[in-house]
Amino acid sequence: MEQANGREQANRRGQAEEAQAERVGARRRRAQPVEPLAGFTVGVTAARRAEELGALLERRGAQVLHAPALRIVPLADDTELLDATRALIRQPPDTVIATTAIGFRGWIEAAEGWGHGSDLRERLGEVEVLARGPKVRGAVRAAGLKESWSPASESMAEVLDRLLEQGVDGRRIALQLHGEPLPGFIESLREAGAEVVGVPVYRWMPPEDIAPLDRLVDVTLAGGLDALTFTSAPAAASLLSRAEHRGLERELLHAMRQDVLVACVGPVTALPLEGHDVPTVQPERFRLGPLVQVLCAELPQRARTLPVAGHRLEIRGRAAVVDGGLRNVSPAGMALLRALARRPGRVVSRADLLRALPGDGRDEHAVETAMARLRAALGVPKLIQTVVKRGYRLSLDPAPQGSKYDAGGSGAE
Repeated sequence: MEQANGREQANRRGQAEEAQAERVGARRRRAQPVEPLAGFTVGVTAARRAEELGALLERRGAQVLHAPALRIVPLADDTELLDATRALIRQPPDTVIATTAIGFRGWIEAAEGWGHGSDLRERLGEVEVLARGPKVRGAVRAAGLKESWSPASESMAEVLDRLLEQGVDGRRIALQLHGEPLPGFIESLREAGAEVVGVPVYRWMPPEDIAPLDRLVDVTLAGGLDALTFTSAPAAASLLSRAEHRGLERELLHAMRQDVLVACVGPVTALPLEGHDVPTVQPERFRLGPLVQVLCAELPQRARTLPVAGHRLEIRGRAAVVDGGLRNVSPAGMALLRALARRPGRVVSRADLLRALPGDGRDEHAVETAMARLRAALGVPKLIQTVVKRGYRLSLDPAPQGSKYDAGGSGAE
């Protein structure tokens, strides 16, 4: 009798604790609205404006891993720019194409430092100046110059179309380079008869500290990254080059094709990646804000969403969302949750769950400990059901035929 009473009291305590956890979880879910990038980790490879991009991502809930893939050599230290500046002063071009605001401003400032500022501005004031976009247009005007034309699309493709339509045979064109030649741009002008002079306003070099870039590659291969952002083609090429140097290019490309959302600020930036069959997403406007908006739209759609025990469970990169409330989960807990979600509603053995845990532990008690912490983190213990002597399962709700929750779920795992 005493033993039966003890069991009954234990059951009542368990039910009370579960109800309390449910109430606490419900309060937390109501109190914590979910940002679109909450629970996701995003890699930033930018060398310049990295802080701005990182702040935009963090403001929308992302955890940011910054690893500059390149560094910019100061203009004043670049003898090639000095030589190009002197050549253009001696023999002015017919057209100057300014491609980036930072590069154009730096060119003028470097020329001032070399004592050629007045001569350069005088020459540029006599020729046609094409500015790629509004920021470049502002830099041109800040130098006391006036642009002749600027494309509405902010696209170098539109600049090229205009030049070829007007005819460039016999014309001398100075092109501000930004990192590496624009693919096909120079070749098209030369084939049409133009003389193209490259103006290397800044040079991309590998980062002095390569460790953050190596860590970014390692985290990507370990499945710890949900998205990678690129704001320049040289940065994309540099990341692939570093992975190749370490003998990891094949693995990195596989991860970028299958598991990681790759976002580029524009089509030129995406070229080195698409050359390796890496799918990318890009904003319609080639700016950091729209780039972040693309991530906000795309990443949540890739999360696995399931109806479990009367609740809506969404599995993000490093967190779960239960009924619209963010639940921070440890790496071990996320490993267990993903293992259960790969077979929703079916029992997953302790041995299989042990293999899913980080590390190489052999004690199945580690599964029980991690599972208890996962249930507590989710705030709804009944999401995960214990199947005595067999393992655990997600308490999947029956779904109508054709529901988005059928076998494939709503996103990639």
